Amino acid sequence: MRIGFDARAINWYKGTGIGTYTENVLKAMLKLDKPDYFHIYWSGENYAEYKNSNTDIIMSSKRHHNFFQNYYFPSNMINEKIDIFHVPQNGMGLIDNPSYKKVVTIHDLIPYVMPETVGKGYLLRFIKEIPRIIELADGILTVSEWSKNDILRLFPIDEKKIFVTSLAADSKYKPMDKEKCRALIKEKYNIKLPFILYLGGFSGRKNVKSLIIAYSKLYKELNRKFNLVIVGAKKDDGNYLVELSSSLNLSTNIIFTGFVPEELLPVFYNACEIFVYPSLCEGFGLPPLEAMSCGAPVITSNVTSIPEVVGDSGILIDPFDNSNLINAIGNLLENEPKKEELSKKGLKRASHFSWTKTAESTLKVYKKVLSST
Repeated sequence: MRIGFDARAINWYKGTGIGTYTENVLKAMLKLDKPDYFHIYWSGENYAEYKNSNTDIIMSSKRHHNFFQNYYFPSNMINEKIDIFHVPQNGMGLIDNPSYKKVVTIHDLIPYVMPETVGKGYLLRFIKEIPRIIELADGILTVSEWSKNDILRLFPIDEKKIFVTSLAADSKYKPMDKEKCRALIKEKYNIKLPFILYLGGFSGRKNVKSLIIAYSKLYKELNRKFNLVIVGAKKDDGNYLVELSSSLNLSTNIIFTGFVPEELLPVFYNACEIFVYPSLCEGFGLPPLEAMSCGAPVITSNVTSIPEVVGDSGILIDPFDNSNLINAIGNLLENEPKKEELSKKGLKRASHFSWTKTAESTLKVYKKVLSST
C-alpha cells in the first residue's frame, strides 16, 4: 500500500486526545509496517523520528493550511500514486477526490450531543463539516462502540463502513516508586498532604464542578486530611473553577497546579491516593486508562464510553448524582484493601490496550477499504 497520512495534528493538537492518538498510531504503524510506504503530511518541527526508508515527510504551512489541504495534498497524492489517505483529526480538511480511498477518524460527536460544552467557532465548523466528511469517507475509524453507535444514530450510513479501534495509554504511564513520586510532587508543587487527583481538561462536560462540590462536603468528615489536586492549564472553565473553590473557602485545600509538563503526569498518577474522573460524556476517556496504567485506584462515570474502557476495574458512579460521587470518594479513601484491589485490577485491565493493537487494527482497516469496491 501507498498510504497518505495527515500528521499535522501531532503538533497542532499536542496534549489533546486527537494529538495523542495521531502521534501514537502513526509511530506504532511505522514500527509494524515495513513493506508499505507512508507519505506523511507534516506541519511544524520534530519530524526526525518519522523519517524511515519507507516514509517521506511532506512539509506544509499552518498559516496557509487551506491551500495545502484543498489543492497541494490532493495533487501531490495523485502524482505519488497514493492508494489511501487517512485524516485522523475528525476528518477535518478532507477533500473529495476519486483518485484514492479516504479514511477518517471521528473520535466522537460531542458537538452534536453536548453542543453547550464546545466553543462556538469549532461547533459551527464541526456541525457543518461532519455530514460532508461522513459522506466522502470510504472508511470511518472511531474509538469506542459508544461513538460508533452515536454516528449510526445520527447519520443513516452502512454500519460496515465504521470500524472501532481503541486508544491506549502511552508507555510512560506505568507504575513507579510511589514515595519518590510523592517527594517529587512535594518538592516541585509544595503538595504535602495525600491527595485526590483530577486531570483531563476543564470543559463543562468534564464535570469538575461536581467534584469540587463533592470534596467541599466531604473533606472535613474524613479520618485524614486530603488535598484535591486539579491538574491542567486554566482554560475553558478553569478560572471559574478556581473562583468556585475560593467561594467555598477551599483555596488552601484545593490545589490548581496550572500547566504540568507531560513527562510529569505519570508522577502525579503514581503519587495520588485515588484518581477521580466524573465526566458526563467521552468518546473514549483516556485519563482513566492512563491512571489505571500507573496503578492508581479509579473512580469514574458509568456513562457513554467510559465503562468500555474501565470495565469492573474502577468504581463507576452516576455523574449526575453528587451523593453517589461523595459516597464513592469517602468510602474508597478509607478502604486500603479496596484501593489495593482496584490498583491490581486496573493494571491488568490497562494491559489489554496498546498502540500496537490499535496500529494493527488500523492497517487491517486500510486493507479492507482498499479491497472494497
